[in-house]
Amino acid sequence: MTDTFHSSQPIYSQLAERIKKQILRGELKPGDKLPSVREMGIQASVNPNTVQRTYRELEGMSIVETKRGQGTFVTENEEILAVMREQLKQVEISEFVKGMHEMGYGDAEIEAGLKSYLKSGREVQVDD
Repeated sequence: MTDTFHSSQPIYSQLAERIKKQILRGELKPGDKLPSVREMGIQASVNPNTVQRTYRELEGMSIVETKRGQGTFVTENEEILAVMREQLKQVEISEFVKGMHEMGYGDAEIEAGLKSYLKSGREVQVDD
């Protein structure tokens, strides 16, 4: 986990996003135990209170469950994880499309470019 956080968003929120993406990538599976608050604080170079708030936020979204005396675990509720996956996908698509619109691309150009990119299966090389 990188220790770089952006000042434009609270650290606990950024940490929660990192954990959600770890779940999406399969690095954290349903039922997996998260590091203790203290361990996560050391790993992420943040105050344990920040980690506690992160875990509370994730618990409020039902993405993790805290079991008294045992720790915090990724939910085993596949429906909740599927909803989280869809929400994150929509956020990423929205940010991508917004950025393309800001550069002056229309919907048809964005769609054609995306289809072409996916069909080629290669990353575009950009010359500096």
